[in-house]
Amino acid sequence: MKEETAIHVENLTKMFGDFTAVNAISFDVKKGEIFGFLGANGAGKTTAMKMLIGILTPTSGNADVAGFNVNTQPESIKKSIGYMSQKFALYDDLTVKENITFFGGIYGLTRKQINEKRYQLVEELELQEIVNELVSSLPLGWKQKIAFSVALLHNPKIVFLDEPTGGVDPITRRQFWELIYKAANKGTTIFVTTHYMDEAEYCDSVSIMVNGKIEALDTPKKLKEQFNAESMNDVFLKLARG
Repeated sequence: MKEETAIHVENLTKMFGDFTAVNAISFDVKKGEIFGFLGANGAGKTTAMKMLIGILTPTSGNADVAGFNVNTQPESIKKSIGYMSQKFALYDDLTVKENITFFGGIYGLTRKQINEKRYQLVEELELQEIVNELVSSLPLGWKQKIAFSVALLHNPKIVFLDEPTGGVDPITRRQFWELIYKAANKGTTIFVTTHYMDEAEYCDSVSIMVNGKIEALDTPKKLKEQFNAESMNDVFLKLARG
């Protein structure tokens, strides 16, 4: 794996019985870049991500994430990354403060580090009014922003975001992407899955999956030129039609 590469993937494949969910995908993600992993629901994005974060074992192929191998060092990968799941990111029955403390402990931070991080997070997101509120009482947009910040608590080299803006309004989506840019500017590599094609425009590099395969991979600008398209949505529609 090259020094400037955060993720290296080579012919990564996942089969469930006779069904091939991810079909021999290969790509590299540079350190500090925002990498968009796009595709329609069911294209294989989440399955691929689960292999990269050490939750699923590949059927074949190989990948290195943050310098660790997905086949032989999945536990080391989990300690080196941040992860924000589409369905579960925070405990609804805990307060914002309790969530930050709990996840800080899971990530191995000391009590002093947790207190410092909590103060920093509360100040940055202006959570003073809601820090002692149950997460279940918060709007989805707030939950997403707090969940992303919690995924960054232990200063991971790479953060994986699975459909982070699903179901939130356009203003909240824009605010969320501002948080992503801020993290990337500090050197964190961002790996984000989404089915919102307009969000591809915010990424440094983009791959588009169709039926388990990567059918396009480049910068948004070059992909639009390649497919003679005005937007990434047009690129995706052309790919989907075959």
